[in-house]
Amino acid sequence: MTSYFVYYRVEAGRVASLRDEVHRMFRTIEAATGVRGRWMRRRDESATYMEVYEAVGDEPAFESLLAREGAKLGLERHVERFIACA
Repeated sequence: MTSYFVYYRVEAGRVASLRDEVHRMFRTIEAATGVRGRWMRRRDESATYMEVYEAVGDEPAFESLLAREGAKLGLERHVERFIACA
């Protein structure tokens, strides 16, 4: 299974409205894939946020949905993919 980490920078004035958009996206992704996302902020950099998606099974379908839904946020997003070693 693969875990996805999506990070981006957010202007302070946009955080409140973006929170609703991100949670709407999480609901869409979870309904379609069963994967629940988490939203995090970097501890030492208040403008850097990350979405975390774990145990993704159907990677092609998930990536397509993530790209489509993520584009609606209007942010430059960076996606990293990791697999468990043990």
